[in-house]
Amino acid sequence: MGLAVRRLTASVILGMVLGATGFAVSAAPRVVATTGMVGDTVGVIGGECIETTTLMGPGVDPHLYQASASDVRAFQQAALIAYNGFGLEGQLDTVLERLGERRPTLAVAEAAAAAAGDEALLAGAQGYAIDPHLWMDTALWAQAITPVADALVDVAPECANAIRTRAERLAGELVALDGWIRASLASIPARQRVLLTAHDAFRYFGRAYAIEVRGIQGISTSAEASVADIRNTAELIVERGIPAIFVETTISPRTVEAVLQAARQRSADVVLGGALYGDALGERGTLADSLIGMHVHNTAAIAAGLGGNTAPLPAALERWRAALEAEGAAGIE
Repeated sequence: MGLAVRRLTASVILGMVLGATGFAVSAAPRVVATTGMVGDTVGVIGGECIETTTLMGPGVDPHLYQASASDVRAFQQAALIAYNGFGLEGQLDTVLERLGERRPTLAVAEAAAAAAGDEALLAGAQGYAIDPHLWMDTALWAQAITPVADALVDVAPECANAIRTRAERLAGELVALDGWIRASLASIPARQRVLLTAHDAFRYFGRAYAIEVRGIQGISTSAEASVADIRNTAELIVERGIPAIFVETTISPRTVEAVLQAARQRSADVVLGGALYGDALGERGTLADSLIGMHVHNTAAIAAGLGGNTAPLPAALERWRAALEAEGAAGIE
């Protein structure tokens, strides 16, 4: 199989990148990001001062991602490589950690954790020392804004003022978003305040916004849900009268559908609450094509599905209002 299409091991990737003699220089410094959440954060803060390339697009599961030859070329051309860290990107994390010895890299989630303190972290499972889904707590993710801005100023010093200005604006938007999510989810009746999803991507979200979270598969999507997992989740739905269960855009709905069927066999009145964005952003042009838009979509879907109401968006989030209203008008959950 040709190099352009075959998947590469961590050792091959590292050898190819470190063996490169140089990299292309574009008009704006090129920043390569792994996930959409990292790429959007970097792109918003960097603006026109940088050229952002994101490796993992909509619907791509970072837990299972395998790097390709085109990724190697992107690394070779990068002035900065930004990634989540804490093992989210699987074998790629090892490569990126070692690349940090030779090229500028930034583990954005790890930078947020360093700023917030270890007490902000949740323990992982299934081979993860730390739960890597920090972007689900918007106030915690906001702790990465200054480290990201610092790293971008290092590669684009002539844009320092513009980068700092955009970073400050994003911080304000995340503060407003945090309060809006809290207000929206507070409207859900206490007994029904349980978010059931395919895997444990929402634990930081649950802790931050006072909603119980249950993931059928655990932290890693490489784990298969057992019959007992499905049965126990169905029993929880019956016991608590939970009205909806949610699928995720990067994961097959098969397990969630099995839980739905098992709960209905127990006479539960439960529906599919729609698709949530957990490990990836949405398609370009949709509400969920940005980090903030992803949270707006998810929160509106969760509040509606569990019997609550979506609070009015604050002025700081005005530019997402039309997209949210369009989703509601189209019946998109």
